[in-house]
Parts: sequence; C-alpha cells; structure tokens
Amino acid sequence: MAMSMRRALLPLCRIKCNNLKNAESPLDVRFPLPFAVLIRTKKRFFIPPATGVKAKMASLDDQAAKARAAGLVVRQEYMERSINIACTAGVFDPYIPPEGDARLSSLSREGLKQRTQQIKQGAATQLAIRKIKEHDPEFTTKSFAVKAQEIFVEAHDSLTQFNKQKLHSLVTERCYPEMVRGNRYKTLRWRFVESLEPPRVVHARCPDMVTKGNLYGQVTVRMHSRQTLAIYDRFGRLMMGSEEEPRDVLEYLVLERHIINPYGMWRLHAKIVPAWAPAKEPIIKTVMIPGPELKPGEEFEDLHYEVPKPKAVQWHK
Repeated sequence: MAMSMRRALLPLCRIKCNNLKNAESPLDVRFPLPFAVLIRTKKRFFIPPATGVKAKMASLDDQAAKARAAGLVVRQEYMERSINIACTAGVFDPYIPPEGDARLSSLSREGLKQRTQQIKQGAATQLAIRKIKEHDPEFTTKSFAVKAQEIFVEAHDSLTQFNKQKLHSLVTERCYPEMVRGNRYKTLRWRFVESLEPPRVVHARCPDMVTKGNLYGQVTVRMHSRQTLAIYDRFGRLMMGSEEEPRDVLEYLVLERHIINPYGMWRLHAKIVPAWAPAKEPIIKTVMIPGPELKPGEEFEDLHYEVPKPKAVQWHK
C-alpha cells in the first residue's frame, strides 16, 4: 500500500519541479524577517538585537516598551557637555582691594590699618605659595610679579594686532572671550608707557577641583602703571581714549596655572575691578542724523543748517 501511494505521488512531484525550473525568477525577492528569541539568563530574559528592515522601522518607544516587558533595564541617555580642565571657570576667593589704594600713604593712619589687615590675611596666601613651590621650585613672588607684567603687556599687544594664536597662549579660555568681545570692526591702539610702582603679589590661592590633588594656582598681582588707549570705530572716528595722553592705571591681575600639569604655563585669567573704582568714560558713537529735506534748486550750504551733536552714552564693555 505504501509503495502504491509513493508511485502515485512521484509523477506529481516531478511535474511540479519542472514547472518551478522553467518559471522565471520573480523580481521582488522577500527574505524572511528577523525574529527575536528569548534566551534565559540567571535572572532576566535577554533579547538579541534585531537587524534588518524591521529593526529600522521600529521606533524607539516600541523598543523601550519591549525591553521593559522582557525585564531589561534601559540606560537613561544624558546630554553630556564637554569640560575644559586647562583652567577654572572663575576666581576662587577673589582679592578685595582696599579703598583708596595708590592714593593713601603707608605712613598715614588709614594706610597703616590697611597694611596690618593685609598682613593678617596673608596666612592663606603663604600656604598657597608653599603648595605652588612644591610643584614649581623656581617660583618666587618677586620674579613672578615681573613675569606677570610681561605677560600682561604681550597679551595686550597681541590683542591690538589680532594675533589669535599668541593670545591663546597668554590668556586662559575664560579670559579670551572677555578680551575679544565687542572688538570686531574696531581699531585698538594701546601702549605701555612706564611702571609707576614695581608690581607685587598681593594674593594667592591653590584650590583643587573635581578631584583631590587636582590643583590650580591663582595668583593676584597688583600693577600700577601708565598706559595709553584709543579705540576707533569702523569709520575711523575716535570712540574712547587718546593716543597722546597717558593715564595712570591701577589693576589687579589674576594669573592661573594648572599646577599638576608639567607643561602648564601661567596665563592671564581675570581682572579684579574694585567696587570703589570710578565709572568708565562714556563712548561717543557715530550715528547718522537725518538732515533737512531740500527743494528743487536749493543747496544745503545756503540753508546754514546746524548739525546737532550726539550726546555721550555710558557704555560698559
């Protein structure tokens, strides 16, 4: 009986195979879609990642729902921002300049009070200097003050010449945008005339950031000098200052260095402006003032029109 059934079905199979060989291959070849197989682990089920058309079409929400149903823990995605460890984001324990500095004599009564307060507050400064000397044995307050003044002069010369490569090596990533902001389409003329008093270190801090032992050195230098500054707008007109008239400038510069970095360098980090400092001079901006409407045949000179002068506007950089 079995042999008879086999003989009866064998011709039918041969006919079907011949028809398949003679038929043309279809253009739309559909491959089987991938499928997920549950694999038993110690505690949870694991679904192998799917590949192919189905995985591309599946949305992220569907994948997360399937993962939760299978007992998987999906890691939350965080928006990570890049950080810069070459410098800090501010000034740690900023120095508070005494009121009337560079005006009061050290022999006067108020000058002696300020001097005694600076000596009392110098304990933290001496501790920070010791930490800096552990990583930089050649560091001295006397030589560093002169070096800080040289860095200050070179940085401002690079700013007037728009030398970005050299300016980046002299100032930190925090100080750079503050120096170049608002200087586009302007011409700067700056010159260091002389130093009225020798620069000296008045403040120092050596904090650690992120991890213990990751030290950053911040040293505040007092610099009293004479400088000239002139700013011209894009039309070549003077906005502020003068190139011929030097002025006395008292500044407190903060220099920073990544102490544990053997290739680190001291760079200009910030400038401390005391609360009692006088306000900046107003800037004269170039504006277009509409003139009178002329009739046909009239000339502007015949009207004797007086052009009003623009008012000075207080502007802070």
